[in-house]
Amino acid sequence: MQGWQPRRWTAAQLEERRFAAMRLFPRCKAGRITQGAIARQFGVSRQSVSRWYAAWQHAGQAGLRQRPKTGRPPGLSDPQWTELAGHLAAGPMAAGFATERWTLRRIGRVLERELGVVYHYRSLGRVLRAHGWSPQRPTTRARERNEALIEAWLTRDWPRIKKGLARAGTSLPSCTKRVSRFGPA
Repeated sequence: MQGWQPRRWTAAQLEERRFAAMRLFPRCKAGRITQGAIARQFGVSRQSVSRWYAAWQHAGQAGLRQRPKTGRPPGLSDPQWTELAGHLAAGPMAAGFATERWTLRRIGRVLERELGVVYHYRSLGRVLRAHGWSPQRPTTRARERNEALIEAWLTRDWPRIKKGLARAGTSLPSCTKRVSRFGPA
């Protein structure tokens, strides 16, 4: 029976899992449990259990310890993320852009200008998502939309049309009924 499996394991959890599997290995050598059963219990392949055992035989517990993280260090510290959040909350126009829309290229420019950290805009989306930011799509509106004209039509003309239809005994056409995404309001 396989226990709870987190989606993402931390390095410490992975190390603890390797040590726990090796604690079961003496029972495996005694013939009371198989490598496959150990693998199923820890949610890994039999090859992983064999690899762990070989590392344990070769280097002892040091062979099972977590390795240092490789790769490029993160570009922003926690205080810098807080500062970036302030810039993003202030809006693109406050950052000197012509419209109220954040794009990855614009965020990259703000990062470089304000914090001195360079990110390629294509990798910036993944980093922003990892810190809780999600892409937001602006609502589309016609450029010709005239709010004053719409309001005047709704207050002056629409009640007159509704009354005329009611007097004639016909119902409103379905295209004029207010609808939500899941059906009529």
